[in-house]
Amino acid sequence: MSEEKKAKAVALFSGGLDSILAARLVQEQGIEVLGLHFISPFFGKAGAAAYWERVFGIRIRVVDLGADYASMLARGPLYGYGSVMNPCVDCKILMIRRAREIMEELGACCIITGEVLGQRPMSQRRDALNIISRDAGARGLLLRPLCALRMDPTAAELAGFIDRERLLGISGRGRKDQMALAARFGIRERDMPTPGGGCRLTEKENARSYWPILLHQREPGAGDFALANTGRQYWHLPTHSGEGAYRLIIGRNQADNDNLLSTASRDDILFKTRDFPGPVALGRACSLAWPPEAVAAAAAFTASYSGRASAFTRERGVPVAVRVHRASLDAPGEEIEVQPERAPAYAWREYSWEETREALQKARTAPGGQRGAAPLGPPQGHDAP
Repeated sequence: MSEEKKAKAVALFSGGLDSILAARLVQEQGIEVLGLHFISPFFGKAGAAAYWERVFGIRIRVVDLGADYASMLARGPLYGYGSVMNPCVDCKILMIRRAREIMEELGACCIITGEVLGQRPMSQRRDALNIISRDAGARGLLLRPLCALRMDPTAAELAGFIDRERLLGISGRGRKDQMALAARFGIRERDMPTPGGGCRLTEKENARSYWPILLHQREPGAGDFALANTGRQYWHLPTHSGEGAYRLIIGRNQADNDNLLSTASRDDILFKTRDFPGPVALGRACSLAWPPEAVAAAAAFTASYSGRASAFTRERGVPVAVRVHRASLDAPGEEIEVQPERAPAYAWREYSWEETREALQKARTAPGGQRGAAPLGPPQGHDAP
């Protein structure tokens, strides 16, 4: 390939082995590769970018996809959910759309992904791969170096930027070929990332924290989902209200407390016992204003997580003071005298995985897709791939 034909490419870079190998396969053809590491409340390790650059020799740009991802979940993923709450096909479409914009901005010749035909049941079947290319507006632009010989040639290959003969034809769930390729590139076992994983939406414990946000919060943003990664997640659903809820997050440790304090918005309410050690709690409005009785119930619930405050009330029969502030504990606030308790009259509840699973199952089967119900297939108004 002549010097004039050398080009740039952008690569979806998760930090997993397949994304590393795909980028390196194209790099060794003399192509300048920029890895795009997407982050959101559900995935991403922005702090690892410098390490990856140093160890794997791939330049990395961190791209925040949080706002777009939250919007996609709020609308309902067009191609539904995987085994838990993971919208894998819609997720990949979102990433590749953004990658295409960056590709055009840089004048790059293609978008590289580490996908392997048949490796994942939802997003790496041939029909899913074709749908992803089509809906992302990237037909002919998506180069999948690890399985390229099993796919149609891309524009970059046809134009001579990429030598197709130096690409691979891996398929299926086995890892033998990838491990051999890693050895050829000198990727040491101790530096080798663990295969798969990394997306919180694939984990049941996280799904039961995320799903209520979609049920009870209008137009949830990335920050609402990020908050679900911190502390204990509680909800109170007033019986008189057709829509909306009170959301209360209680820190489990000092790191949680610090995170709640640093991420509180101006409309959030912070709770902290005045005289006793205990957690910070954050109350967030979800379509409902907080009346005094809801604030008092949240304060009592927060105090119940302070062992010393609870013991003080049990032993002396007197209430304890809880500080209540908007946005910051340093902002002007008030103090409420409460009995530390988890009062059944104002129940704060966590969603279980069982009820979340049931709701997700309904979403998968509901026609037209409330909260992401459509089965995998071409959407209305689109041609089949």
